Amino acid sequence: MKKQRQPIKEATILFASDSGDGSQTIGTQMTEASAIAGNDVATLPDYPAEIRAPAGSLAGISGFQLRFSSSTIHTPGDICDVLVAMNPAALRVNIDKLKPNGILIVNIDNFAPRNLRLAGYSSNPLEDGALTQFQVIPVELTRLTREALKDTGLTQREIDRCKNFYALGMVCWMYNRPMDYAFQWLKEKFATKPQYIEANTLALKAGNIYSEATEQFATSYEVKPAKFAPGKYRNIEGNMATALGLVAASQKSGLQLVYGSYPITPASTILHELARYRNFGVKTMQMEDEIAAVGVAIGAAFSGALGVTGSSGPGIALKAEAINLAMIAELPLVVCNIQRAGPSTGMPTKTEQADLLQMFYGRNGESPLPIIAASRPSDCFETVYEACRIAIKYMTPVIFMSDLYIGFGAEPWLIPKVSDLPTIDVDFPTDTNGFEPYLRDKTTLARPWAIPGTPGLEHRIGGLEKADISGNVSYDPDNHENMVHLRAEKVARVANDIPPTEIFGESNGELLVLSWGGTYGAVRTAVENKQTEGGSVSHVHLRYLNPLPKDLGEVMNHFNRVLIPELNIGQLRLLIRSEYLVDAVGLNKIQGQPFHIFEVESRIDELLRGDV
Repeated sequence: MKKQRQPIKEATILFASDSGDGSQTIGTQMTEASAIAGNDVATLPDYPAEIRAPAGSLAGISGFQLRFSSSTIHTPGDICDVLVAMNPAALRVNIDKLKPNGILIVNIDNFAPRNLRLAGYSSNPLEDGALTQFQVIPVELTRLTREALKDTGLTQREIDRCKNFYALGMVCWMYNRPMDYAFQWLKEKFATKPQYIEANTLALKAGNIYSEATEQFATSYEVKPAKFAPGKYRNIEGNMATALGLVAASQKSGLQLVYGSYPITPASTILHELARYRNFGVKTMQMEDEIAAVGVAIGAAFSGALGVTGSSGPGIALKAEAINLAMIAELPLVVCNIQRAGPSTGMPTKTEQADLLQMFYGRNGESPLPIIAASRPSDCFETVYEACRIAIKYMTPVIFMSDLYIGFGAEPWLIPKVSDLPTIDVDFPTDTNGFEPYLRDKTTLARPWAIPGTPGLEHRIGGLEKADISGNVSYDPDNHENMVHLRAEKVARVANDIPPTEIFGESNGELLVLSWGGTYGAVRTAVENKQTEGGSVSHVHLRYLNPLPKDLGEVMNHFNRVLIPELNIGQLRLLIRSEYLVDAVGLNKIQGQPFHIFEVESRIDELLRGDV
C-alpha cells in the first residue's frame, strides 16, 4: 500500500530498556541523524543508579529522550510522541511520559510472565485494556532480529544485542532520518570486529525495511530543517563543551592545562574527554581520591599552569579544605561542580541544583569565591572559558557550576572563531625590583603570579594568614581583618567584568522570572508561551552568581513580583531575599528530574492571577 508522509513541526521520542541494552546508543545515533538533517535538537539521557540491577527490574531501566524540531527549542520536551519500550519494566517506568494517542512500540517477545512480575504487573498491559489511550504497535523485535541475522555466524546472545539497532531502523523510517551517520559510527566503533559491523548494519536496515513493509505503520513524518544563524555547527554534550572550553582557555592563555580528577558521576566524562587532547599539551591526572585531585591542580596553579579540578557535590565537599588553601594563597584555580541529586550519595544519576549554598559557604572562615553557572550544554564552553579568564585575571579560585541535565544533555553548538574568544592575559613577573608577593593590582587587587624558581622572587605560600604586601606569616589581628576584606573586595570587583543584565521581554511589568543553571530551557519556553498569550512576564537568567550583576537590584525593582524556579528548596531565593530584601517567591522541585514547561507556566499563571 502507498504510505503517507506527513509534515510536522517537531517530535519527541523516548527509548527505554534495561541498562546495557543500548537505549543510550541508539538515542545518540538518532540525535546525530536529526542534527545532520538540520533540526534543532535537545536530549535528556536518564541513567539508572544501580550498576548491575537485575535484568527486567524497574531499578535497571535506562532511558534516552530526544526532541527535534524545525524551530528553535530549549528543552527535550515535556511528554513524548513515541515511546519505544523494550520490556515491561521500561513500559511501567515511562508510560506516564507518553502523551494520549501517542505511539507505543513494544518488544512483545519480552512480555513473558516472569518479566511482567519483575515489573510489578499482575496482568499483561498489552491484553488487559490498560493501554487503550495509546497507539500500540507490538513488534516481535527479538524474533525479527534473530531472523535477520541468522546467517551472520554470531551467537544468539550476540544477535540479541543488535535488536536496539533494529528498533533504531524502525524509528529512522518513521521520521525519515538519514542512517549514513549510524553506518559510519558502526565502522569506527567496531573497527576491529567486522562481524559486529555487519550484524548491526543488517539489523538497522532490516528495521527500516520492516517499517516500510508492515501495515502497522501507515504514516511517516517529516520535520524540516530549522533556521540557524550562519556558521559551522556540531552537536555537543555539556561535559564535552566544558572540556573544549578548558582546552580553548589553555590555548588562548598559553598555559598548560592540568586537570586533576577522581571518577564521579556526572563529572567523569570531562576527564575522559580531556584525555583525548594530549596533542594540545593537556595533562589529565586521575588521582587516588578527591583531595589528591584538587591538590595536584593547586600545585599546577602554583607552578604557572592552568590548574583545574572537577567533581560533583560529594567530591567538592572533600575538596573544600584544599579549595580554601588556594583561596588564601590567592592562586588561579578552576573548580568544576557538575551537580547531582543529594545529599550524600543521594541519587547519583539524577539531576539537581542544590549545591549553590555549598559553593557560597561550604568552606571555613570568610572564604568568598566567584561562582558562575552554565545554562545549557553549548553554554558550558563559554562559561567555563570565562571561569578560567576570571581566575587568572583576579588570582583566585573560581567555581564553575553545571549539573547532570546540562552535562549529559546535547544540542547544536555554533563553533566560535578562535579570534572571537576573549583575550586571557597572563603576566609572570621576572623583575625583582620592587617585587612583593602580595603587592596588588590597583584595579583587580590581584597579587603577582610569580613562578617558583624565578631568581629573586622567592615567597611564602600556604594556609596560614599572610602579612599584607610582604606575605610573611602573620597573626596580627588588624592585618587579618584587613586581608579578609581585601580578598572579599577582590571577588566583589569581578562585578566590573559582568555585562549589563539582559531582560527577555519588557524591562518592567507584573512578573519577572529569575533563573540560573539548567532551569533555563523550561523557564525561557514557559515565558515565551505566556508572552504570546499576552501575559506581563519577563525573564532574566543569571550566569554570574557571586558576585551578582551590579544592576540586578534595579532590574528587579521594575517588577511587582519575582519568581525564582529552582531544583532545590529555595537557595537562590534565600540569597536574593537577603541581598536585595525582595520578597521573591519560589517554584521548587527536588525529584531528580528537570522542570516541565507546564510546571513553570502553571506557577506563572498563579502569580499573574494573584493566587499567591
